[in-house]
Amino acid sequence: MALARTRRGDSGMNYWPGFVDALSTLILGIIFLLTVFVVVQFYLQQEVAGKDTALGRLNAQIAQLTELLSMEKSGKTNLEDQLAQLRATLATTENERDRLKGTAENAGAGITAAQGKVSELTGQIEGEKKISARALAQVEVLNQQIAALRRQLAAIEQTLDAAEKKDKESQSQITELGQRLNLALAARVNELKRYQSDFFGKLREILGNRSDVRVVGDRFVLQSEVFFDTGKADLRPEGRLELEKVAGALLELEKQIPTDIAWVLRVDGHTDVRQIAAGGVFKSNWDLSAARAISVVQYLVGKGVSPQRLVAAGFGEFQPIDPGKTEDAYKRNRRIEFKLTER
Repeated sequence: MALARTRRGDSGMNYWPGFVDALSTLILGIIFLLTVFVVVQFYLQQEVAGKDTALGRLNAQIAQLTELLSMEKSGKTNLEDQLAQLRATLATTENERDRLKGTAENAGAGITAAQGKVSELTGQIEGEKKISARALAQVEVLNQQIAALRRQLAAIEQTLDAAEKKDKESQSQITELGQRLNLALAARVNELKRYQSDFFGKLREILGNRSDVRVVGDRFVLQSEVFFDTGKADLRPEGRLELEKVAGALLELEKQIPTDIAWVLRVDGHTDVRQIAAGGVFKSNWDLSAARAISVVQYLVGKGVSPQRLVAAGFGEFQPIDPGKTEDAYKRNRRIEFKLTER
C-alpha cells in the first residue's frame, strides 16, 4: 500500500484511497445507526405489544366490571362514575399509544421521549389497575349488602306469612264466635218471646175479654179511655185498678225471667191526629202522649216494678194503626201499648 502510494506520489497527488476509506467509514456508520435504529424499534414494538396485551386484559376486566355494575345500577352510581372516568382515561391512553406508535414508525428521532411517555403511560395503567381493584372490592361489599337485604326481605316475608295465617285463624274464630253469638241471641230472643207470650196471656186473663184491649203483633194495646180522660194525662181510678193488675203480672214476670236476660217493658203513648186546643196544659199531641206514657210508668214503679225494667215513649199522632178520619179510627189510634222487648 505504501509502495503504491509512493508510486502515485511520484506521478502526482492521489486522493482516491482516502476517499474510499472515508466512504467505507461513512457506510459503516450508517449501517451501525440503522442497526441501532432497527434494534431500538424492535424493542419498542415488543414493549408496545406487551402494553397492548395488558390493555386487552384491562379492557376485559373493565367489561366484566361493567356487566357486574349494570346489575346493581340503583346502588352503584359512584362506581359507575369511577368506571366512566376509567374508560375515559383508557381512551386517552389508547389515543396516546396510537400517536406514539405513529411517531415511532415515521421517525426515530423521538425515541427517548417516546420511551418516557411509555413509562408514564405504564404508571397510569398501574394506577388504573389499582382503581379497578378498589372498584371490585366495593362491588363485592355491595353484593354482600344486597345478600343481607335479601335475607332480611325473606325474614319479613316469613313474618308476613305468619301474620296472614294468624289473621285467617282469627277471622275464623271471629266468624265462629259470631255464629255462636247469633245462636245465643236467637235463643235469648226466643226465650224472651216465650215470656212475652206468657205475660200477654196473663194480661189477657187479668184484664178479661174487653173490646178495648187487644194484641197487635208483639204489642198489647189498650185504649187511652181505659186510663185517661180526653186531653189529660192523669190516671183515672178505673185505669189505676187495671194498671195494678198489670203491675202484679210484671212483678211475677220479674221473678220468672232469668236475671241475665236484658228485658224491658216499653210503654208507648199514642194520640189521634186532631190537635190540642190552645191554652191547654200540653202544647202538642207529642207532649200529651209522652206524659201519658210517663204517668203509666210512674204508677207501675209505685207498685214495686223495677224502674230499670220500664221505658216510657211518646209517639203523638205519627204512628196510627187506623188511617181513617172517623170517630172509630180516632178512638183506635188513641192508645197505650205495652211491648216486652230487649234493652
